[in-house]
Amino acid sequence: MADAPQDATAHGAQQEAVPVYGSPDFDWSVLAVPTPLAVVRGQLGFSWLELAGRLATLTQAELEWEPAPGALRVVRRGEERTPRTLGPGAWVMEWPAGPDSPQPRTIAWLVAHLTEVFAERWEWTFGAHERRRDDVPFSGEVEPAVAGLRDAVERWRADVDALPESEVFTVGLSQTTEIDARSPFAHLVAHLNRELIHHGAEILVLQDLHRAAHPQGRESATSPAG
Repeated sequence: MADAPQDATAHGAQQEAVPVYGSPDFDWSVLAVPTPLAVVRGQLGFSWLELAGRLATLTQAELEWEPAPGALRVVRRGEERTPRTLGPGAWVMEWPAGPDSPQPRTIAWLVAHLTEVFAERWEWTFGAHERRRDDVPFSGEVEPAVAGLRDAVERWRADVDALPESEVFTVGLSQTTEIDARSPFAHLVAHLNRELIHHGAEILVLQDLHRAAHPQGRESATSPAG
């Protein structure tokens, strides 16, 4: 008696690839690694994936939108409204008067702030220990602004990912600040994760508010950043 033909549906199911949990752009295998470094690496990677996806759709109008009068901006040198600025080139970010300044921030300012935070921490952890935040260039144009942040975060991520597990609690691995120099390195990784998460959330909220307030402007807005 001839063998019964195989059920085509069952055969197809066996051949089907196992579905990916969430975005294929994230290495989900890190969630199975039971180490402190894996925990912070997973948080950093997924948080950046979420923010980077939205930054890829950011427009020039959204970048420079002021949610309230006196908002901190990224402007051409000489156009600043604050006594102090940060940035060595033609573009500077306005600096608040103090740590408790009530001034709101534009997306451009938040992008620039994250850029200098990640760039300086990388420089004084994995780099040549030469450049400070005052040396980090900024831009008020959407594509180079987003590209600058992407480069800073990806460089930090790459070297944190490559760090041996045995070094995650090394005291003084980073020399960026006095606190960094006295602390186990894992604390700095967690701190930069917090910076990315809370400023990233601000960027997403501002982007949503701008889109809600300017629904017609989406069609005629500047092309999104690549």
